[in-house]
Amino acid sequence: MKTFEELGVSEEIRRAIDELGFEHPMPVQEEVIPYLLGNKNDVIALAQTGTGKTAAYGLPLLQKTDASRKETQAIILSPTRELCLQIADDLNSFGKYIDGMHIADDLNAFAKYMPGMHIIPVYGGASIQGQIRELRHGVQIIVATPGRLIDLMERGVVNLEKVNNVVLDEADEMLNMGFSESINTIFDNVPADRNTLLFSATMSKEVERIAKNYLHDYKEIVVGSRNEGAENVNHICYVVNAKDKYLALKRIVDFYPHIYAIIFCRTKIETQEVADKLIRDGYNAESLHGDLSQQQRDLTMQKFRQHTVQLLVATDVAARGLDVDDLTHVINYGLPDDVENYTHRSGRTGRAGKKGTSICIIHTREQFKVRNIEKIIGKEFVEGTLPSPEEICKKQLYKVMDDIMKTDVDEELIAPYMPDIMRQFEYIDKEDIMQKVVSITFGRFLNYYKNAPEIVRPTSKRGEKGDRKSQRDGRGGATRQRGPRKAEEGYRRLFINLGKQDGFYPGEIMQFMNHHIHGPKQTIGHIDLLQKFAYIEVPTDDAEKVMRALNGVSYKGREVRCNDADEGGHGRAAEGGRGRGDARKGRERNRRDDRYDDRRGDRRDTRRGRKPQSPFGDENQRHSRDDWKSLMNGQSFKLKGEEPDFSEEGWARRRPKK
Repeated sequence: MKTFEELGVSEEIRRAIDELGFEHPMPVQEEVIPYLLGNKNDVIALAQTGTGKTAAYGLPLLQKTDASRKETQAIILSPTRELCLQIADDLNSFGKYIDGMHIADDLNAFAKYMPGMHIIPVYGGASIQGQIRELRHGVQIIVATPGRLIDLMERGVVNLEKVNNVVLDEADEMLNMGFSESINTIFDNVPADRNTLLFSATMSKEVERIAKNYLHDYKEIVVGSRNEGAENVNHICYVVNAKDKYLALKRIVDFYPHIYAIIFCRTKIETQEVADKLIRDGYNAESLHGDLSQQQRDLTMQKFRQHTVQLLVATDVAARGLDVDDLTHVINYGLPDDVENYTHRSGRTGRAGKKGTSICIIHTREQFKVRNIEKIIGKEFVEGTLPSPEEICKKQLYKVMDDIMKTDVDEELIAPYMPDIMRQFEYIDKEDIMQKVVSITFGRFLNYYKNAPEIVRPTSKRGEKGDRKSQRDGRGGATRQRGPRKAEEGYRRLFINLGKQDGFYPGEIMQFMNHHIHGPKQTIGHIDLLQKFAYIEVPTDDAEKVMRALNGVSYKGREVRCNDADEGGHGRAAEGGRGRGDARKGRERNRRDDRYDDRRGDRRDTRRGRKPQSPFGDENQRHSRDDWKSLMNGQSFKLKGEEPDFSEEGWARRRPKK
């Protein structure tokens, strides 16, 4: 194993990284640093987050920058404000012993700096006027988000004509966020003979395009394999019913008392809801998503980095650039559609040689995503079994006992109070005291898991009990289960006449229902979303309230109808498991005018097993050929032409069109 000195790192920088605890270079640093210290060397480095990429390009960049020159010599592009600030802070730490090294960490700091090397982060969400004032003093290295850098270029504040090094950090994330055109614009304004350094976790087609267009004779340095997951991360998935996802999350969090994790959700609404539930249930949690102000996001990030917050519930976009070395878990409350996003998520744990765990809470319809992820990252998921209440309580009890034993006692501090304490507990048994202490610290878990709801594992996997293919008739042949889908226990299935063609997707469903239903946010279970209508499961106790609230309201100019799915007349639920053609007919009947309700009611009576009243009287009665006249209700009508002869063969056949 080489040393930083053998790699060619200067003494000033080595002194700083020694203080930071870097003893030996990490694999990506060992490969990249000596190459970048050379001249005109373009590099693509593929490595997971947390493998030391910032130091890999940061150390050579600092060493090659001339502090005596005022012009900008290097730019580092990052996808987010958070990563931008973090890179600038890391560079400041690496170069603290370089003569004249300064970094602007607030809007008024630059004026006090003496001549020397200056590094400034520029990003959106902060005062551009303050950044302009700092840039006019002369900056050697700019760490920037693409949008803000272009804004400053257009204002004539930033000049890139002397730039000799361009770094794209987290290039795949920048491209995923839609910065492709901005990157092209920036490259068009830097010298053609610059060095280009591209760092990415995955090698997507967009990254390859950037490399082909803007890198020259580049060296590809791969730590591990292309697009593989982080080496030190274990991947576990728990399969549950959709309505049990939060309950499963609680069990996982409770089973790891010292958990320090990011919980990823798919939408901003879901992120806030999960965070609110965790906070309400007594967990140390915060949310991080795009609807929060920049000040709120900064405060949340600061608290999370300082371990003041134990669980961070976040969206992919909000958490980009969040670099925390000691995360124990990453929990995917909802799997991303893009496999690359999963790679980024899981790569946030298992850093710096530590072990990490990436957990997925999925339902049966997401299992195909897990298979796809396995193929790309080259790792297998362990299908986990949720811990039982007994296992969780035992884990939490051990934590309580461990915390008590490890507590440092300041005898001098508590000495004045000890006589009163001893007097208070003089006649109380030691065992009673211990029981009360445990109850205070541990009682919340005991009370919850005493009557905790059971989480039943779905049985819709092939080959398992309950699978459609395993449901056999008496002759041993395969039969499809008849009838509409049954609601989960404790839930009631409702029909609503809005579907995909109305833009009525799960996010809109949640917003729509919470807008019209007063009180706490409405709990929703399984959703069957079809083209023209949907079935929604809500708790049985809330069903009547939901129907009253939604029935008759307007959605995008359309009157909403919401009622019990078991009433019939609602697409598939009313068809009792008949074929597609029958289901289509049922939906057509449902669209007819209300004047046909009597007839539709007769059909429903037939489906429910009751015999409808025949217009011809008793069904057991033999009918004559003239009974059709009774439909006229005794009225005398003049028939067109001759009276039809029903005895003629084929009298009811439709004549072909001419």
